[in-house]
Amino acid sequence: MTSPALEAFSKLPRVHLAHLPTPVEPLPNLTKYLGGPELWIKRDDQTGLATGGNKARKLEYLMAEALDNGADTVITAGSTQSNHARQTAAAAAKLGLDCHLALFAPGGNPPQFSLGNILLDELLGATIHWTAERAPYKDSIVKIEDELKAAGKTPAVIPYGGSSPIGLMGYVGAILELASQESITGPLDAVAFASSSGGTQAGMILGAHLTGWLGRVRLLAISIDERDEILAERVANLANAGAALLGDDWRINDDVPDISDAYLGGGYAVVGDPEREAIRLLAEHEGVLADPVYTGRALAGLIDLIRKGEFRAGQRVLFWHTGGYAALFAYGAELGLSN
Repeated sequence: MTSPALEAFSKLPRVHLAHLPTPVEPLPNLTKYLGGPELWIKRDDQTGLATGGNKARKLEYLMAEALDNGADTVITAGSTQSNHARQTAAAAAKLGLDCHLALFAPGGNPPQFSLGNILLDELLGATIHWTAERAPYKDSIVKIEDELKAAGKTPAVIPYGGSSPIGLMGYVGAILELASQESITGPLDAVAFASSSGGTQAGMILGAHLTGWLGRVRLLAISIDERDEILAERVANLANAGAALLGDDWRINDDVPDISDAYLGGGYAVVGDPEREAIRLLAEHEGVLADPVYTGRALAGLIDLIRKGEFRAGQRVLFWHTGGYAALFAYGAELGLSN
């Protein structure tokens, strides 16, 4: 029987933007190469919206909220090669909305060349505001919002990373989707994925609670840029706010999110040897592209954990590909692929 929370979830305003369900595929060659668990991949790099990614799921709910509030413009923010910004620009174009992006660059100065996601942002018609401010870009967003209101526009702010109680609903639905795909994969022991702004992970945890997965399937987040204690508190707060939005009195503490912060490397968007190896292994063994910031780092973490025996033969582990490969085209030198 459907729970009241799932019933409430099914009635949330939503615009259809993503190509769903995304496929699940085995990774037999990488499985053999690593000699560990049976590996699968969830292809959220194929959600659509200008090369795909996890933000398409969140934007289905965030854009519905913006439209319901009468917005004619959306504002969001991110780092230089932000996948979230690119997918927000694509969603805005699809829905006939203007889009303004606050993007970080050192000193607030635009890069010399429009590569990767920046090129796509421009093609999608977004107005880019370069800023020296770091995440979550609150001051930059307020400045743009004030300017647009003064010009007679009706802007809606899409939160950094799409991570809000509304945005995380995209990954509540994603877990429901994956649960239905266990008929393809077989019972899963673990799901590994990248986590940064926290909304994807919070949605997964809430979805796991609603499906009965919580405690049965390990949801392992590889932190991209923050320590466990910081990210765990954010994820718990988001998951609890999402549950409250659905009228569910379930709550978690910040010791519930399963996070590894052992793979932060040189910092956010700094490509090191582990990321280079992981990106090459997935491409050369399976013909799948991972990005240098999120999926490359998360996959590097998973590979290291397999080599250390954290996951073993006889288990079934799914890597959730959250997209972002457009950024590869701005990282040729870091990947050792160009002069």
